[in-house]
Amino acid sequence: MTDPRKKRYIYLMLSIFGGISLSILVFFFVYRFQGVGEAVATAQEVLAPFIIGGAVAYLLRPVCNAYERQLARVLPPKMKKAAGGLSVALSLLTGLLIVYAVIIMILPQLVTSIVTLWSSIPGKVSELLAWAQVTFANNEKLIDIANNLYSTYYVQIESWVREFFQPYLNNIMGFVSGVGTGVYRVFKALYNILIGLIVACYLLSSRKQFARQGVLIVRSVLKPKWADALLGEIRFVDRVFGDFIDGKLLDSAIIGVLCYIGCLIFRFPNALLVSAIVGVTNVIPYFGPFIGGVPATLLIMIESPIKGLWFIIFILALQQLDGNVIGPKILGDRTGLSSFWVLFSIIAFGSLWGVAGMFIAVPVFAVIYDIIKKLVRRGLKRQEQVEVWEKYKADYPDEPGT
Repeated sequence: MTDPRKKRYIYLMLSIFGGISLSILVFFFVYRFQGVGEAVATAQEVLAPFIIGGAVAYLLRPVCNAYERQLARVLPPKMKKAAGGLSVALSLLTGLLIVYAVIIMILPQLVTSIVTLWSSIPGKVSELLAWAQVTFANNEKLIDIANNLYSTYYVQIESWVREFFQPYLNNIMGFVSGVGTGVYRVFKALYNILIGLIVACYLLSSRKQFARQGVLIVRSVLKPKWADALLGEIRFVDRVFGDFIDGKLLDSAIIGVLCYIGCLIFRFPNALLVSAIVGVTNVIPYFGPFIGGVPATLLIMIESPIKGLWFIIFILALQQLDGNVIGPKILGDRTGLSSFWVLFSIIAFGSLWGVAGMFIAVPVFAVIYDIIKKLVRRGLKRQEQVEVWEKYKADYPDEPGT
């Protein structure tokens, strides 16, 4: 029989060793944080085609599954084996056609709008200031603030543009070098996209096999109870991310189209550019409407201050429609997060990873929240305090997952 004291000492020694090892690892990570960041950046650059391919395959997976189901139902028995390959080809073709249609329909008009807007900014800003002076003639302090802002920021932007392009204008070799660097980056991006599409083909065609291989690896390493728990959590992660990303993209596309229709009806200037800004920023939960509404309103106010004020009312009504009707119908309450945790996750992940962090904040934090909830529930069960959890469920019945 094992001596309890000896066993306790072994556990104590292992705990001390583990604590010291973890402290060393944390110290090394913090001390060499810049080196770790450079290593991560290098790994991202090397694995960029696989990251792009994985993202494309994950976005096209529902389309591929739908095509495969339809083809398996329509094709004769002798050709059912070709359903997988045909579904991959059709899903990639669908994605490329959507991107092509967006580029052909929207990009030229966006470029025209941006160039026209940039060339007309000085005159429009002067007209806006003249309108403000006439409208707010009695408020001299407000006029002084507007003039100072205009003179300060316009001069800063103009000087920044001049400083940015001056080396290229003064030094032909520098210009050629800059163009060469730009061309290299363009070809590098095109290379990553091309290889990424090839990787996406392989991932889509072998998605079921890879999933089965992952299940085999998990079950070969873990005990059945832990394997079932891990696989269940992976399915939850897949459901949360898939439903949230697909639903949010669809919701943002609908909002962009509705904004464009509204801009045409009310004759707001720069309708396509404004709608593109509103639709793209709407992908970001919670803060997206504010992030997109501010520059869109400024673009309209440069052309017509009165229409800018009407656009504020229109965009508020559109976001109310999205928040209360369109969003809930498409997304539902799949994340299981309250408004506070949505706000917290967006601020936290946005501070860490910028706009990309704000986009993935809600599904990532929903997974973390679900894991913590399951650990708490298991800990209460182990401590034989299940009644505490039952009381919590009774007091807060509306929380998902309880």
